[in-house]
Amino acid sequence: MHAKDDQSRQSWIDAFLDMSRHKPEGASMSEVRSCIIKLDDILHRNWKLGKNIILAWTPSHEGLDILIVPHHSIIDYITSPNRIEEVSFIFQIISGRKQVTPRWLKRIAAALGTEIVSVDLGFATGRWLDDETVEALIRRYSLSHGTDRAVALFDAVGFSLLSPLEQVTQLNSLAYSVNSAHAKLRDKSITIKFARSTTGDGFYIWNRTSSLQANRDLYHFMHLILADNAIAQRKATSNSVPKLRAAFHIGDHYEFYQSEGLSPTTFSYIVGDVTIELARMIERAIPGQIIMGDFDITTPHPLTGEDWHLGTREFIETAQLNLADLNGLVLSDDEISDIKVYLTGPPVKEGGFGINRYRIQDKHGRSRSVFNAKVNIYRQAKDPIFLGIQDNQLGPFQTIGIETLAG
Repeated sequence: MHAKDDQSRQSWIDAFLDMSRHKPEGASMSEVRSCIIKLDDILHRNWKLGKNIILAWTPSHEGLDILIVPHHSIIDYITSPNRIEEVSFIFQIISGRKQVTPRWLKRIAAALGTEIVSVDLGFATGRWLDDETVEALIRRYSLSHGTDRAVALFDAVGFSLLSPLEQVTQLNSLAYSVNSAHAKLRDKSITIKFARSTTGDGFYIWNRTSSLQANRDLYHFMHLILADNAIAQRKATSNSVPKLRAAFHIGDHYEFYQSEGLSPTTFSYIVGDVTIELARMIERAIPGQIIMGDFDITTPHPLTGEDWHLGTREFIETAQLNLADLNGLVLSDDEISDIKVYLTGPPVKEGGFGINRYRIQDKHGRSRSVFNAKVNIYRQAKDPIFLGIQDNQLGPFQTIGIETLAG
């Protein structure tokens, strides 16, 4: 490996060295590091500055076999006519692990009309590098498709009307609220491996871990960020703290690593239905509002393991169940005693409240269903923190239809 290439990706290599759980008997960490460098150098050369992606791999005797395809070939393939079955097959490949069996690798190569490339490392990956480290390395040069991932979008209201100094101050304030909320969750032993991507006047935030619990954790992460922001707003005497509106949705996405200089970035980016829906939803949200997408996810049931369908309402109900884990967490020098999360709606004759499902239309004339969410955080000795907008205060919220569901 050229010295300049090693230097440019040194932090990258060190991150994978930390990740590697397997060190062969008698081998030093410097030898393991050399193995990671050698593999990364080969992948980097075949990646060709982003021209190609490494779609799949399988171990071989002294290295591995990889499938290299130009990045545009995937979209060319799936948009070709009369390929319905093949499209499903390719999505299965993009959505799964990059490590496949030799037989499966041959099938993928035949479907795409490309050759398998044998990489001679001079060592067996299973012995010198564990499969998870190889898998994570290859994902940096690949493309993945995921389903049912939660993403939160925070948008600073009136951001474009501010001076550049006010804008950077507000973004720093929001970034601090994100970091502060993350630290609070870690204090309660709740792990969020979060990633974020800027929108210019806010952030997309998601959990790199994908599961029902990870999605619920992200929802709680979102309202702790909003709570920290609300506390900061009360203390601010200038435009240093943004007034936020937020959206939360679960859906499909693609995950990739953009080029940064001559190498992929260390952290992934996502784009897809979930981020597109969030961007359209936030257009109609009013200042201070928390808007929820109308999603339906399939996840293994925690007790039976069978497929379990959860809509937005059921998701909120399950999120409420584990909120006791946050009791005792400190916000602005006072402990949380209780948190209530719910979707708003009008009072009903039978008592209680219904849930309103709103139909909104974006600037392109496309419509979608959403819910209005509230979060009430009660503290031991201080006033509660109320996040979101009550149903009877949604006057400026532009909708094209309302359906009231049973609570």
